[in-house]
Amino acid sequence: MIGNKDKNRRPRPSIDGIVSSGGQLGSPLTRSYQPNRGPATPSLDNIMHRADGFHTSRPAGSGLGQVAETSEAAALLDEPILLDDQPAKKKKHYFGHKHPKLRKVFKRGGLSLLVLIVLIGGFLGWKLEKDISKVFHGNLFSLFHPVTKLKGEDQGRVNILLAGNSADDPGHNGANLTDSIMLISLDTADNTGYLLSIPRDLYVNYATNSCPYGNSGKINAVYECGQAINFNQPGYTTGGMGLLEKVVDQDFGVNVDYTALIDYAGLRDAVNAVGGISFTVNSPDSCGLYDGNRDYATGGILVNLSNGTHVLNGEQALDLARARGDPPYPSCGYENGDFTRTQNQRQELLSLKSKILSVGVLSNPAKLTSLLDTFGNSVQTSFQANEILRLYSLSKKIPNSSIQSIGLSNSNVNLVKTTDINGISYVIPSAGLGDFSDIQNYLQRLNSSDPVVKEDASVEILNGSNTDGLAAQTETTLTDKGLNVVGIGDDSVRPATVILVLNKNKPATEAYLKSMFKVTPTTNAAAYPETEGYSADFVIILGEDAASSQTTNSSAQ
Repeated sequence: MIGNKDKNRRPRPSIDGIVSSGGQLGSPLTRSYQPNRGPATPSLDNIMHRADGFHTSRPAGSGLGQVAETSEAAALLDEPILLDDQPAKKKKHYFGHKHPKLRKVFKRGGLSLLVLIVLIGGFLGWKLEKDISKVFHGNLFSLFHPVTKLKGEDQGRVNILLAGNSADDPGHNGANLTDSIMLISLDTADNTGYLLSIPRDLYVNYATNSCPYGNSGKINAVYECGQAINFNQPGYTTGGMGLLEKVVDQDFGVNVDYTALIDYAGLRDAVNAVGGISFTVNSPDSCGLYDGNRDYATGGILVNLSNGTHVLNGEQALDLARARGDPPYPSCGYENGDFTRTQNQRQELLSLKSKILSVGVLSNPAKLTSLLDTFGNSVQTSFQANEILRLYSLSKKIPNSSIQSIGLSNSNVNLVKTTDINGISYVIPSAGLGDFSDIQNYLQRLNSSDPVVKEDASVEILNGSNTDGLAAQTETTLTDKGLNVVGIGDDSVRPATVILVLNKNKPATEAYLKSMFKVTPTTNAAAYPETEGYSADFVIILGEDAASSQTTNSSAQ
């Protein structure tokens, strides 16, 4: 029932002059209009009427009771209808979205994007699985297993034998020769490490009697021999890398935990994948590094780098890793030949390691995918897939500043030399052909966790007592400890032992000698003129007190 207030209210037409014939003018409408879907001929109750004064096309004086033409009423059904008494914010089209085609585009676009994401994710997963299975032993699911400790980690050191062959080099006749051999050693206790290059021309015994082209020769042919005989012995990797591992173990006295083989294309592609690497040339020659040999791939000069820092692309890095200034082409900066080349290789490897572990690579899907592809195509290792994360974790803890770059022949170390054997140039130990004792002792010091051994201090011993052979006995004691005794001799008899410090940069050794001889070391070299000209880190002048101490220790034993 309509109240009095509503009765007295003047009828108010809607915006387009349309009201429902089923209700009284001015009465509130409580439901939205829905078009009649009944018979084609509408009844009078269902015909829409127009209010006076809103349509100039309607003759004046026509009232609300006049019936509209059926075709006109039908046409009205197709027009958008706004109800008069609904709040303005709720007025809307009732027959769908204002832009239905655009809505369809959004729906289809969103679905297409979702499909694309799934496809890309599946593709990356497939590539990751493929690359992991090719490079490491295991599969993608192995990554989700509990992190496994690496071999050697419980002993505080992980040793990796890395070799590079030239199978991809179009100008190289020996495709399976490992012209680059490097020992990577990680100290897991104090987060340090070293890279040691092994000369490719080092003369070694091949540790087998089955090699088809001889059982000794250059170490770069060991891999090829192992491949030819299908090397397979317990405790070693199978194939060529296993035989190379055995030779390094035998001659260098190093327990190899893992092996990795990479071809030269892998170095080039890895450098390109990370966007290039930084390399600093610090040559004593003003020309920097120049090797006039030709790059077989580009036809250009192999290396032409001035002193200073450069950003190398993959091809430049590969050329630098190959170059050693071989005649007859002109060169400069390569006076040490292959030793200079291996030094450059170590610097490149450290730079590549820093770039790979940088946020810019690990957070870039394109670079990471490209790097995985490179590893999958060019690298073979003895690592298990579930050891990858542990290797990554250990490597990230060791900054490049804590990794030593070591060659067996440089200004500080001269453990090998070059010689001719039957007209062929070889590298042999400085101690003599087949004598690797000095090299083994050097590596033993490098691998030790004892700070005294790591300092590798040099010591000169003078016997200032009346006991013959005391200097030789002391030499044995200090050598067993890991010190490097460079000479022994005699001095005038004195009652007390003297420890003269000529190098203050060996604190662990100084503390050890102080404790051993119960003597406070001195730096007053002028008080001991007999030591003038000595270049050792420490000079020990044994007194009568040292002889008494030696006698006491012998009696106690």
